[in-house]
Amino acid sequence: MTVPTVLFVCVHNAGRSQIAEALFNVYAGGKAAATSAGTEPVAALNLNVVAAMRAAGYEIGAQRPKMLTDEMIDSSDHVITMGCMDDPSCPAVLAEDDWGIDDPAGAPLPKVIEIRDEIARRVRQLLRAMGIEPVR
Repeated sequence: MTVPTVLFVCVHNAGRSQIAEALFNVYAGGKAAATSAGTEPVAALNLNVVAAMRAAGYEIGAQRPKMLTDEMIDSSDHVITMGCMDDPSCPAVLAEDDWGIDDPAGAPLPKVIEIRDEIARRVRQLLRAMGIEPVR
């Protein structure tokens, strides 16, 4: 059985989209799957993002930023950009929705935790819109 798929996109794939991917995959409980990618991925995840996720009980430190490909877009049922509309490399025109989430790059840990919690709220909302009750 094929499950619905979601692609979360931002520029560097080092923060917002990685948080969304991880939370979506946990909350979906196997009833849907997510991945994330960036238009200009960097070498590693934002350390405050890793810390904020760890503080909530999620380990994403082994994740690596991935380059967005046409295949990723074409094979996804839903494409969500994370708030990169001001960046010319943002593929917002390809997305069904742009969440307008603040970029955690350079933000202190308390702000990154706020960003994580906002993404968690939106992920739960998206799952419900897809007919899937979040497991957390």
